[in-house]
Amino acid sequence: MVRGDPGGADRRLTMGLLSAPGLIVSRALTRQVRSTFNDRGQGERPVVPSANALFPRGSVIWRVHGDVTSMMVGGLASLLTQMLHPAALAGVWDHSNARADQLGRLRRTARFIAVTTYGERGAAEAAIAKVRAIHAQVRGTLPDGQSYRADDPRLLAWVHIAGAINFLEGWRRYGDPRMSRADQDRYFAESGEVARLLGANPVPETRCAAEQLVREFRGELRTDQRTRSFRKFVLEAPAASLAEAPVQKLLMSAAVDLLPDFARALHGLRRPLVPVRRATFGMASTLRWAFAAESYRS
Repeated sequence: MVRGDPGGADRRLTMGLLSAPGLIVSRALTRQVRSTFNDRGQGERPVVPSANALFPRGSVIWRVHGDVTSMMVGGLASLLTQMLHPAALAGVWDHSNARADQLGRLRRTARFIAVTTYGERGAAEAAIAKVRAIHAQVRGTLPDGQSYRADDPRLLAWVHIAGAINFLEGWRRYGDPRMSRADQDRYFAESGEVARLLGANPVPETRCAAEQLVREFRGELRTDQRTRSFRKFVLEAPAASLAEAPVQKLLMSAAVDLLPDFARALHGLRRPLVPVRRATFGMASTLRWAFAAESYRS
């Protein structure tokens, strides 16, 4: 999780809503989000944007990765898309405790993205080195007898591109529907820099190249009992509290709606019938207001 910067319309809206009740609501919202993404018991705090980050302030990747709602929806869609590759699923299934600690995995993934996007360069490089060291130890055999390893450059390319297309689409749907094609290309170029540092190859630098790479992977994707079990684990995970249950259900529905058509079909899922997009857009707007209000106060 990272601090945001209000600007333009957000700043004008914020100035108009900084009444006492508005302050209480904004503080409650930001506190809840931060407690979700940061393990206070382990002393975790939101990542503070650095002037010496891998990417400069104002870069496209800063905009895309700084929106809470679209990143949550995109993250869930990313995970469901990534797991359609048998080797990607095996790495998680055989070598992690993700099924027992979904919140912990969410926090680790969110912190890695925040650190490598906004954090001080040395911290970002250390986080990348740590992940590479973990990947080097993850290897095994698929149910069909094929071997796999987590540091396989092509497998890393799939994990990267399956994430990037969903994060970008989440931002376009709930953050900036009019995002230019040039900025979309720039997002793939910038996010690809981290993928290369992780050892991925090939790494597309434009939307067109990304879509082509996804098409090349289509023949390697499949579903089986493990895929179905993992999908159920993700989409039917119990909420942490009754109060969070409606929000979690909305995010899950939005993630299914965001999935690429081929991924939704492989999972045997249908687009939600309820007006998911309108409700999720409302949530995204509310959280942007809350974080903008906090930044304005500070």
